[in-house]
Amino acid sequence: MTRRLAEVAKKVGVSEATVSRVLNGKPGVSEATRQAVLSALDVLGYERPTQLRGDRARLVGLVLPELQNPIFPAFAEVIGGALAQLGLTPVLCTQTKGGVSEADYVDLLLQQQVSGVVFAGGLFAQADAAHEHYRLLARRNIPVVLLNAAIEHLGFPGVSCDDAVAMEQAWRHLASLGHERIGLVLGPGDHMPSARKLAAARAVAGDLPEEFVARAIFSIEGGHAAASRLIDQGVTGIICASDPLALGAIRAARRKGLGVPSRVSVVGYDDSAFMNCTEPPLTTVRQPIEAMGRAAVELLNTQIGGVSVPAEELLFEPELVVRGSTAQAPRD
Repeated sequence: MTRRLAEVAKKVGVSEATVSRVLNGKPGVSEATRQAVLSALDVLGYERPTQLRGDRARLVGLVLPELQNPIFPAFAEVIGGALAQLGLTPVLCTQTKGGVSEADYVDLLLQQQVSGVVFAGGLFAQADAAHEHYRLLARRNIPVVLLNAAIEHLGFPGVSCDDAVAMEQAWRHLASLGHERIGLVLGPGDHMPSARKLAAARAVAGDLPEEFVARAIFSIEGGHAAASRLIDQGVTGIICASDPLALGAIRAARRKGLGVPSRVSVVGYDDSAFMNCTEPPLTTVRQPIEAMGRAAVELLNTQIGGVSVPAEELLFEPELVVRGSTAQAPRD
């Protein structure tokens, strides 16, 4: 019981005495704090006291494209914690190949009468994907926030890391090290964050040969295959659209007998968990996960409270984190 009180108190940011008052139905606690404590019980997997089980917490869908990329669990942790502090309970929806689709999850969430939905990556970022389930949410007036670049005209507010600034930081870093043949490993052609990165690279490079741009699915294997093609084209620096893609690029260089960073420099994107523990530690562009996640929850909660929010995109500044996977360009 003591451990449960401590964990819930830490999650919500209140004292153990306050948690105890909520659990025992005592007065002297605001409704917002009471709901936050009950939501924290749900999030941490504890059963509510019998007398409180009739209080159904407000639910918020948190839809993620995957959990293999560490950036998505990181966003889920920040968003889930921020929701709990507001008395909202996150419902985690993760897509798997051949499993429940994003549209199916939206149907399930609507059946649960959710208060809102946060999409952290998904089909909203792909121009050629199906988007009817987003329009359904709009027709039902369900509050929605999109995390990271979306296609136009969906009509929802968004929170994004500035892809153009991220690419400029990565490109100028490699250029300052003497790299002249710089290649890109990006997502599919209809993927909005990748499109923004490509436009920024072309703007800063002036001339970017088509053969120096490789497309891949977002995985280590996809990065390996795409980077292998770039290395065959003679690039000495590779900028990737995610950290797993960058890990695949490092593997591709090594399979070809090339050292990283002595022969090929690699830059990732996200600064997800353990990228400082790889060999070599990965130079990458960091997304401000904490600030972005909390901003998304604030936008959603404002809508849940009945206040309209402009369908605009908040852009957050990335940060280049230089580690051991980049070095001076080879001289020969």
